[in-house]
Amino acid sequence: MSASMSKEMRAEPNLTPLLDVVFQLITFFMLVINFSNENYDARVRLPVATSARPLEEGDKVSEDRLVLNVDKQGHLLILGELLPQHRALREIKHQAALVKLNLKAAGVKPPADGSLPTTIILRADRDTPFSMLFSLITACQAQGFRKFALKAMSGT
Repeated sequence: MSASMSKEMRAEPNLTPLLDVVFQLITFFMLVINFSNENYDARVRLPVATSARPLEEGDKVSEDRLVLNVDKQGHLLILGELLPQHRALREIKHQAALVKLNLKAAGVKPPADGSLPTTIILRADRDTPFSMLFSLITACQAQGFRKFALKAMSGT
């Protein structure tokens, strides 16, 4: 009896449930992570402006935004693909149709003037000709987009 009493009792924890919870948490955070950086194309060199400022906190949360990257030749960059002018105009029309469909699905009636609540964020290269940028803005306005924001790097 003394031999069995002298042996120490050892308890080893079962780590399987803990690992299962950790993997579930990793999966959860991977699903809810914000992939908004995929909208920003690194090939676009933004212009420098001393008056550039970040968006206010209220603007970031409440608004639906569509980011348009424009290279120095005036071509639209969508998901890394370079779109020529005619395909860019079709893409803008397609995005407007998606916004209208989302509004309809949410039960929100669009304004009578046909304007869409989405803000177009233009990330145009500093060497983009104004005529190309103007044609994209005009195409957006023709589809009902009325709010625009131009991205720039702050220069001090």
